[in-house]
Amino acid sequence: MSRPGRVAVLGAGSWGTAFAAVMGSSTSPEGRRADRIVLWSRRREIADAITLGYRNPEYLPDIDLPENISAVTDIHQAVTDAAVVVVAVPAQHVRETLTTVKDSIAEDAIVVSLVKGLERGTGERPSQVCASALGVPPERFAVVSGPNLALEIARGEPTATVVASESAETAEAIAAMTAGRTFRPYTNTDVVGVEIGGIVKNVIALAVGICDGQGLGDNSKASVITRGLAETTRLAIAVGGRPETMAGLAGLGDLVATCASPLSRNRSAGRLIGTGMGVDEAVASMKQTAEGIKSVSAVVDLARRHDVEMPISEAINAVVSGRLEVATLADLLLSRNLKSEGHRA
Repeated sequence: MSRPGRVAVLGAGSWGTAFAAVMGSSTSPEGRRADRIVLWSRRREIADAITLGYRNPEYLPDIDLPENISAVTDIHQAVTDAAVVVVAVPAQHVRETLTTVKDSIAEDAIVVSLVKGLERGTGERPSQVCASALGVPPERFAVVSGPNLALEIARGEPTATVVASESAETAEAIAAMTAGRTFRPYTNTDVVGVEIGGIVKNVIALAVGICDGQGLGDNSKASVITRGLAETTRLAIAVGGRPETMAGLAGLGDLVATCASPLSRNRSAGRLIGTGMGVDEAVASMKQTAEGIKSVSAVVDLARRHDVEMPISEAINAVVSGRLEVATLADLLLSRNLKSEGHRA
């Protein structure tokens, strides 16, 4: 892949904007930094603020963006002639968004997913949705995932991530475009494992947040995180991922960051629910989507289809669907038959 002249980022939320800033300030020795990055925003006031003032006042108000970033509200304008199209919209809107611009995306463009959610109804991962909505072959798709809290990245705090693609060349090209003084991408070819790690960790973060909201201590939260990693790994292996991926940045790293940080949307949503706030009320109080709430039913459906036990995810799904009172959740999170820790079922 030659030096890309133009990159489109679909979604001007905190992560989409932070990732655009990463690409706009890359110091890759390969010289792959994009000449121009165009963000697509649904809201005119955000697009104008980014283009005229190089700031996103809604999601990253105190962060100065690179001057090679602009924003538009016309999604076709955003993707036209883009060598790379970055998808940073909520998981349940990916198919609709991509179908809208299918005919405007260049046939040889690389599609990069920042999405960490599973599509309800189909149970498809972002890579599968992109393939079916756009016809993107595996070698032109990459996913970026890891312990990537948007605000910390935008502040320039040191961060590592994973760029995964079935094509090592594509993964290396996207890694070269994002590498910088404080942003370190590692490459991987396990797209399935990287996506599952990013999807299920949001559900586990909801559970940890609920524990926090209920005033439970660090022992409880550490137990949920650890067992949550175990059930994430079981699902990843069942659908074709590699177990070693779950021990890396896109597995354990992302899980720890999402479960521990007050910047995590899913942990924050869980904490609100744990204090007694209704699920709908918690969702309404947040500026951006807590993907775990939206995806948990699809995660549980996928696990059931593959005969994978995921007791924490099952419990969170019951809370989100209103079938379980949150006050009774603590007793269920670790309620399994006694067995060896290494038992995979």
